[in-house]
Amino acid sequence: MKLSSLLLITTTLLLSGWPNALSAMITDVPEISARHLDAQYWIDKTDHADTPLLTPKAIEHLNQNTFKQQSELVQLAELPAQYAKSQLLEMINKVSSVPAYERFFADGRQLSEKDYTRYRNNMNLDGLKQSNTLRYALVTNRTTMRRFPSHDKAYNAEMDPDIDRFIETGLFPGDALAVLHQSKDGKWLLAQAYHYLAWIPAEDVAIGSKAQVLGFRQTESFVVVTGAKVFTNYNPELPQLSEKQLDMGVRLPLLDNHQVDHSLYGQNPYTSYVVSLPYREDDGSLSIKPALISKNQDISTGYLPFTRENIIRQGFKFLGERYGWGHDYNARDCTGFVSEVYRTFGILMPRNSGQQGKGQYGINQHFDANAAEQDKLAAITNMDVGDLAYIPGHVVMYLGNDNGKPYVIHDVHGMSYLDKDENYYKGILNGVSVTPLLPMRLSESSSYVDKIYTIKSIR
Repeated sequence: MKLSSLLLITTTLLLSGWPNALSAMITDVPEISARHLDAQYWIDKTDHADTPLLTPKAIEHLNQNTFKQQSELVQLAELPAQYAKSQLLEMINKVSSVPAYERFFADGRQLSEKDYTRYRNNMNLDGLKQSNTLRYALVTNRTTMRRFPSHDKAYNAEMDPDIDRFIETGLFPGDALAVLHQSKDGKWLLAQAYHYLAWIPAEDVAIGSKAQVLGFRQTESFVVVTGAKVFTNYNPELPQLSEKQLDMGVRLPLLDNHQVDHSLYGQNPYTSYVVSLPYREDDGSLSIKPALISKNQDISTGYLPFTRENIIRQGFKFLGERYGWGHDYNARDCTGFVSEVYRTFGILMPRNSGQQGKGQYGINQHFDANAAEQDKLAAITNMDVGDLAYIPGHVVMYLGNDNGKPYVIHDVHGMSYLDKDENYYKGILNGVSVTPLLPMRLSESSSYVDKIYTIKSIR
């Protein structure tokens, strides 16, 4: 580019009122300028931004219906007290099935039958009894659930190091679990969360009574983590509770200062929230202990009002966070992103994109493979802030319209589009990103719009 042309662009951008626009424009992401990366820009463009979309009572009703409509969601309180050996075998074989496609270790070695036999041996199938009693637990540390009782990472033939095909999802402190089985080495538990069944490291959970575990979230007074990540205060007495990470959507019981006699771990709590946290004792049992979260952290007492403004603000709190398949990399993926945003309003969803996109909860427009592009474009035109568009393996959240073009925010790995010369360009995003919707492509032959199969409104 000639220097005169660059100076002209610089002057134009500065006069437009966007002092950081030039740096934002030096990007391979199409149709993006600095204003698109500012939450307030989208809020200012949104009609009725602060109008509640659902009341707390309506959200409670929505969740009840979602659990009825989605077979993959489980009310832990309604699980049977025991499982027969045949039932658990069927569940384990489904969760820990050998992948239909070849898998490889990071060094390029293909996983063999010997590797899968090793995993299967650690499943402790011989330890299953004819009747197996359910146990309950609370998650004590941010952790992940896995396909097998092993920390081994496995990749597909493309060897993308960012996508470990054995990781399933993430869980956070305070999440409740039903524990169905334990691995042979004792280091893994087969556990059922409300939205997933898989193996979880035993060191990241504490076993308690059913009443203790399920009652943890039932308190009337509670806080919700509304920042991408917040941390408890430093604790010189209990390292397990010190500077503990809590991710967006985590809900914790809220205590009054007088309940800790106005002093906790050598600190006056009046400038902090006093919350209850699950604590893992040395023997793996559960106790509940108070902890402090400074009031300078991004916390809400109770759920946030479900408004368009809050949807935008919550989504932008993740902007730039690296993509983490299955909640890897201390981050989250596309469905984790939308789920955690919506959890701050008290709204629960299934875990996987197919379960979300094909699910009947919310208001849905489903498109079959023969749907006309004009019908999809018409539906996109009518999208509201926070609406979700599903394509195979991915979901995007609608932000609004700018100069007649729809924009979305999404946690996304790859990026491709046709450039101004209609040449196919393939790049990388690998993080929470704002992009226009229409140019984005899954491949040279198909666009996001081509593959949209559901537009979902959580109303």
